[in-house]
Amino acid sequence: MSRNTAPDTLLAEAIAGDRRALAQIITTLEDGRSDCGGLVEALRPHLSGIAVIGFTGPPGAGKSTLVNALIKVWRDAGKRLAVIAVDPSSPVSGGALLGDRIRMTAALDDDGVFVRSLASHGHLGGLSPSSARIIDAFDAANYDLVLLETVGTGQNEVDIAAVADIGVVIVAPGLGDGIQAMKSGLLEIADVLVVNKGDRADARETAQQLQAAISLREGIGRAPNILQTTATTGLGVEALAAATDELLATKLAQTTAAERRHQRGRYIVERLAVSAIQAALEGDADYRSDQLIEAVLSGKCSAKEAAIELLAQSETSGSASH
Repeated sequence: MSRNTAPDTLLAEAIAGDRRALAQIITTLEDGRSDCGGLVEALRPHLSGIAVIGFTGPPGAGKSTLVNALIKVWRDAGKRLAVIAVDPSSPVSGGALLGDRIRMTAALDDDGVFVRSLASHGHLGGLSPSSARIIDAFDAANYDLVLLETVGTGQNEVDIAAVADIGVVIVAPGLGDGIQAMKSGLLEIADVLVVNKGDRADARETAQQLQAAISLREGIGRAPNILQTTATTGLGVEALAAATDELLATKLAQTTAAERRHQRGRYIVERLAVSAIQAALEGDADYRSDQLIEAVLSGKCSAKEAAIELLAQSETSGSASH
């Protein structure tokens, strides 16, 4: 870590309210540097099980604007908020493009809100695995609630269900056949469905279409709430905050903090395993990926055996690089 600050010292500064120290902790966790392990260990005694609300949905639905409106409501209720906005990765630097952060004006000049943009790094599930680690940093720094917003690229953004305690799926009116495409993705993970831009004439029709799509799902437990909001005017935002608070309270009563953290840990391991295999298949000479592919195609080994071999070689290469 920069400034040669020991993890315990840096964490103590963050707990005392030093935002620069917290930002440095988050950067270390996001980068996964060699000093990350000591920091993760230092965080553990300070974790109390912070609640996480996930926001996702197709692009253009107004997710960031709605999250910005919700920030105002929860801040008025006295909650300290942490916001993780996962933005598309820059093709040049690999960093986040910061589009979501620009739209969250409610966080400006408010020490009770900490907004951090993360790059998606191409993860198709809409999240970066580092988001799960960074939740622990906000927990240790005594924030009350984490708002986690995904990239917004389409129906594949279902990773948020593994990280957030409840999921809010935000759509815009006029989806039409797009609702049918969502049935196998976003609708499956929604605890709350929001039709934003509710002042449009076709908002009610979209809500009815969503209700019909949900009624056709088999094996469903509790059907998600369907609400309408207009984030730009605040219409329906307080009702959404109240409904979300109620669902969150129920979820937290049904699970322990350890169980929720274990689920996020599982997500980290699974995503990084997938990323390691993807990196191996992209042509790194150290992985012998071409030979393994040919072995699978010729029947000399199974695809599962090849995947295990790629993971083993990824681990060896990673250790050598450090």
